Amino acid sequence: MLARSEGTHLIDRPTRRRAGVWRRAIRREIRRIRERRRQLAMVLLILVFGLAAAGMVARGEAAGADARAYWAAVRIWLNGGDPYHPTGPFLPYVYPPWMLPLFAPWALLPWDVAWFVWRGVVVLTLLWTIHWAYKQRPLETAIVVALLGFPFGANLDTGNINLLLTLLLWGAQFTGPVVAGLLWSIATWMKWAPLILLPILAPRARLWGLVFLAASALLSLATLPLTILQLQALFGFGARPLRLDYLVFLWALVPVLWRRPDPFAWLHTSWWVAALSRLRAQPTVGLGRRLRDYLGLGA
Repeated sequence: MLARSEGTHLIDRPTRRRAGVWRRAIRREIRRIRERRRQLAMVLLILVFGLAAAGMVARGEAAGADARAYWAAVRIWLNGGDPYHPTGPFLPYVYPPWMLPLFAPWALLPWDVAWFVWRGVVVLTLLWTIHWAYKQRPLETAIVVALLGFPFGANLDTGNINLLLTLLLWGAQFTGPVVAGLLWSIATWMKWAPLILLPILAPRARLWGLVFLAASALLSLATLPLTILQLQALFGFGARPLRLDYLVFLWALVPVLWRRPDPFAWLHTSWWVAALSRLRAQPTVGLGRRLRDYLGLGA
């Protein structure tokens, strides 16, 4: 006991204070890990991450077909070719022609480097969103990640832009209205599936989103010859199976739901009954007023 006391005097007070903070933090984390819900959440996440990692390693060089199409399209376009009807082992580029410059800084990298950067950025950003959601609701997050495990893995394997657009929709919910509207409009003009996710934005962000969406339409009209080629490539792509990878867009709903006291209350009949009662109790408001409120225009 005396030796321990003498050893303590050899350490200055700030160091002892920091050590005490670390000890308390470690004890707190150990207590949290012992919770059954967190243990189950960690098991689910470990299984999903393990299967996804094994799938990506197994695919090897065969992965990244969609990302390679974006990469090749820019290079073909810069060399004066037609990115919508490529030659060689590349899928056609099927997105608006004015978006080609958006891919250019990345597509100028060698393919091996570009694919590493693409997948690395997507994986790290996806992990950040999972970390944010896990801090709010651990078990619920793990269950949603497990349910969306196949869409996550499919998009990571092919390098399809669906997952990147989903992450843009995440970012739109943590930024100001102008940037949020811009991110939503880019995602929507590329895939159209995010169109139904307009309500997840703040009212003023919805307004800016529609403004930027109109600007996107004008840009497509300004590049009309190439836009016609885009539509031909898009609708002439051949038979398409059921696209389960599009389910990845459901991940963009997590920030909205997790910020609510009961994110799954809408699954109960009582929630719908209460919502209808509130709707009937509200005073009658004209369509114009409702639209202005929806877009954050005020009175």
